[in-house]
Amino acid sequence: MTTPDAARAFPADFVWGAATASYQIEGAADEDGRLPSIWDTYAATPGKVRGGDSGAVACDHYHRTAEDLKHMVDLGLHAYRFSLAWPRIQPTGSGAFNAAGLAFYDRLIDDLLAAGIDPVATMYHWDLPQALEDAGGWPERDTALRFADYAAKVVDAYRDRVKVWTTFNEPWCSAYLGYASGVHAPGRTEPAAALAAVHHLNLAHGLGGRAVREALGDSATLSLTLNLHVVRPDDPTSPEDVDAVRQIDGLANRVFLEPVLDGRYPQDVIDDTAHVTDWSFVRDGDLAITHTGLDVLGLNYYSTQRVRRYVADHEKASADGHGASVHSAWVGAEAVEFLPQPGPHTAMGWNIDPSGMTEMLVGIHRRYPGLPMMITENGAAFDDVVSPDGRVHDDRRVDYVRRHVEAVGQAMDAGADVRGYFVWSLLDNFEWAYGFSRRFGVIRVDYDTLARTWKDSAYFYRDLVAGGTVPGPDWAPPA
Repeated sequence: MTTPDAARAFPADFVWGAATASYQIEGAADEDGRLPSIWDTYAATPGKVRGGDSGAVACDHYHRTAEDLKHMVDLGLHAYRFSLAWPRIQPTGSGAFNAAGLAFYDRLIDDLLAAGIDPVATMYHWDLPQALEDAGGWPERDTALRFADYAAKVVDAYRDRVKVWTTFNEPWCSAYLGYASGVHAPGRTEPAAALAAVHHLNLAHGLGGRAVREALGDSATLSLTLNLHVVRPDDPTSPEDVDAVRQIDGLANRVFLEPVLDGRYPQDVIDDTAHVTDWSFVRDGDLAITHTGLDVLGLNYYSTQRVRRYVADHEKASADGHGASVHSAWVGAEAVEFLPQPGPHTAMGWNIDPSGMTEMLVGIHRRYPGLPMMITENGAAFDDVVSPDGRVHDDRRVDYVRRHVEAVGQAMDAGADVRGYFVWSLLDNFEWAYGFSRRFGVIRVDYDTLARTWKDSAYFYRDLVAGGTVPGPDWAPPA
């Protein structure tokens, strides 16, 4: 607990980390046996990624791992959340595994441990091997079975050293942005396929979770990272707007939480989407597989959404923060509109509302009492400028992190079992369809020279980690 006049202190065992993703930082896209992922193909398609950018080089982390590790050490990180690149480890998504790819992560994990930093590995952060997409991708059941083989291999390879095993990062994005709205790879716009992808991602999580538990037994720490949406009604007194919240909550949140934690799909989601699909892709026995439970739930938080029931007397607002497309990510929710949010906003156009962080964490705590949670991503993109002194004085990001970490503390005061916080991101990186136009890092990357420079937010985060106490508004970076 803390008083308004006291600096908030976190428990000594609270985990402070930073997060990245393979395609966003590694580069070396065609080296040492790696073959294309769906993001290589998508980025090579004219008009899909701003500026024609790609992750072919990105931050060149593949060749600069030692340099980046030194930054992690200097920040004082307790843990580093990274993702394994499936097309680097198993280039076609089936069959032979790539010794060079396995060795890259073997060295990374060993080096992290030698530096006193716990490895937190995500098995899948959106870079599906292109060969599997050519065979149908996540809408096909076989992709989940291929993931099971891949998961078993990586768990066996690193079983004695990885602290936390996360199966998926934000499967909502993989399913709906990849197969419904098309603003993420592979860029398909097929609503029924998107719902099939939802299920096969859940199924793959269950199969990957079984691999973790079979290999590690009671020592396993199984996780899943979700970008739960904090959805609020435009008019809380309107039954129609409250029902719009229910519908979006089902598609965004409960369709992933319930198969894993309750062993079922929400009936209202099935009913809402009955005109799109009959859900026959869910087979007998599947929900026993998805129902893994979790040792810790990873949560990514950036902003909130405001919705209302759409009445067709005006152009429908679609300010959901997930990219512009004539195709909706919200399958079956044609009568819901997403309203613009009041500011302030980040460079992504996302509203800044730390109260949503507290609301999300407390909501999960009340629904699933005792479930441990970690904030596995939280951060902000701003239009950073290098000052004449060569520094990046990103005061808005410092304020953003301070306020959101405080919001985590408020959720803990309310009883939420939150075990850690990972800032997004360690480095500026390839920001998916936005290319290199959006900078989330606490460390700046010059994309011409690939030089790394600490922003003021990195110094702030270093001091936060070192003391476990939120620095106050009078904090200033070193001269």
